[in-house]
Amino acid sequence: MNYTINKFIQYRIIGIISVLLVLIIPFFILLTNNGTLESEQSFCPFKMLTGFPCPGCGITKSLVYLYEGDLLKSITFHLFGPVVLVLSIYFLIKLSFELYYKKPFFANTFNKKKWTYVFVALLIVYHLIRIVLFIKNNSWDSILKESIWR
Repeated sequence: MNYTINKFIQYRIIGIISVLLVLIIPFFILLTNNGTLESEQSFCPFKMLTGFPCPGCGITKSLVYLYEGDLLKSITFHLFGPVVLVLSIYFLIKLSFELYYKKPFFANTFNKKKWTYVFVALLIVYHLIRIVLFIKNNSWDSILKESIWR
């Protein structure tokens, strides 16, 4: 095998492991959830420092509630939770096939920059709306309680 094939295989294995972690970590949180997940402190370093949610805050909890079958509660925690689940399953299948056949599939479909720009723009708009609503619905004292500065 040459260097290019080794890198190709290495990147696919790293991608599969990453996607599996995205899917498995919420599953283990679901198994250990004793009904207090909604009120538990976030593991997000940004939220711990500032008290404000980052653009990804809530995706793990969203996946946990999606695993429970509660789509409404899942979307309440993060609108992109179901999207992350669908994309994770897609990429797990795609990367597995690429690893098996040792060639890329759909390289021209999802690797375009425009899809990345659209997704990032949607995430920015969604996050700005979340921040405005977060500030509107919380006092400064309650925001500080979400941080390490309480």
